[in-house]
Amino acid sequence: MSATLRSTADVIAAEEAHTSGLYTKRGIVLVRGDGATVYDSEGREYIDCVGGQGMANIGHGNAAVADAIAQQARTLASCTELFYNDRRAELYDVLARILPPSLDRFFLCNSGTEAVEGALKFARAATTRTGIVAAMRGFHGKTMGALSATWGPEYRDLFGPLVPDFSHVPFNKPEALDAAITDRTAAFIVELVQGEGGVRPATHEFAEEAARLCAERGALLIVDEVQTGFGRTGTLFAIEQYGIVPDILCLAKSIAGGMPMGAIAFSRKIGDLAKRSHSTTFGGNPLACAAAIAAIGEILRQDLARNARDRGAQLQDGLRAIGSDRIREVRGVGLLVGVELKENAAGALRALQDDGVLALGAGPTVVRYLPPLVITDRQIDRVIAASTKALG
Repeated sequence: MSATLRSTADVIAAEEAHTSGLYTKRGIVLVRGDGATVYDSEGREYIDCVGGQGMANIGHGNAAVADAIAQQARTLASCTELFYNDRRAELYDVLARILPPSLDRFFLCNSGTEAVEGALKFARAATTRTGIVAAMRGFHGKTMGALSATWGPEYRDLFGPLVPDFSHVPFNKPEALDAAITDRTAAFIVELVQGEGGVRPATHEFAEEAARLCAERGALLIVDEVQTGFGRTGTLFAIEQYGIVPDILCLAKSIAGGMPMGAIAFSRKIGDLAKRSHSTTFGGNPLACAAAIAAIGEILRQDLARNARDRGAQLQDGLRAIGSDRIREVRGVGLLVGVELKENAAGALRALQDDGVLALGAGPTVVRYLPPLVITDRQIDRVIAASTKALG
C-alpha cells in the first residue's frame, strides 16, 4: 500500500474526498490479484466472480500480458492511425483469424460503449437510414448513442431527449420483429446473452429471425459481444452457438487482458466509410494492441472457452442443487451465470462477500457470477458452498 495511505480507512477517505459519487462502492480496498483470486488491503482473499465486469477473462496478474505491456511501453506506447503500426497490423491479423471470414475489417477504440457508438454510426452511414431497433432489457453502454439503444429508465431518464429514431422490442419475442424491422431500419442491435439485463440468453428462434429479417429488408445486424466475447460463453464468441454471422460485431472488455480497448469488426457490406467521419486518439495504440495480442494468445493457449464450458456447467449444477425457496431461476451460458431471486439481491451479495466471494448484481433481483475463465473446479466448489449459505 502507498506510504501515504497506510490503512483501509485512509484509502477510502481519500477516494471519498474526491470521487464523482457516481458509484456505489463496497467497503473493501482491493490491492492485488492472482488468477481468479483478489486480495484486499487487510490481506483477506476473495474468489473474484465480478471479474472486472467481464474484463478479467484471463485472470489477474497474467505474466504474458504483463510482459507484453512492459516491453511495448519501453518501445512505443502511442501511435495514432495517421501512421501504420506493426502491433496494430498484428492484432488485425489475429482478429481476422479467429472471427468469421466476412468480418475482416476493424475499428479499434477504447471501450464497449465506444464500439457500440461506432457501430451505430457505421450502420446509418452504410444504409442511409436512421432507424435503430434494440431489445428491451438490453444494455449497450451509457454514452448518448449507446444509451439510446440501452433499455431501462434508471439509465435513461436523467438524460433525455436521447438520440431520435430508436425503438425497442420485447426480447425473445420473434413475432415482434416483423413489425419492428422495416425498410426504414438501419440496424437491429442485440446481445445474445443479456448481462446487465438479468443474464438472459437469446433463443435461437429470436436470433435467427432477427438475422433473416435484417437480410431480407436491407437492415444491418449488430451483435453486441462486449461481455460475451473471448470465451465467456464456452465458445470463443457467442455467435458460434447461434449459427449467425452479423454485419457488425462489437467487442471490448476482455480483449486486451484488462487494458482499455474496444473493437468493431465489420463486413464489406458496410462499404467505404467517408474519411474522417469517425476517429479516436487512443484507439489502436501499440500498448493496448500488444496487450490484446498477448491476451488473445493466452485465451487460445489455455483453451479458456472449454474451461468456461466445464466450470460454467459445474457452477450452474451446483447452484440449481441449492433448491432454496428464495431462488426463482438459475440461468446462463458458460461462465456468465445468474441466479434470479424472489427478493432484492443486495443481501445475498453482502453475504457472499462476507464469505469470501465477490459477485455482481444484474438488475435488482439477480446475483451474477462473472469469474475469470481460469477459475478452477475447487474454486467453483467454494463459490457453490458460499452461495448455498448465502441463498439457502
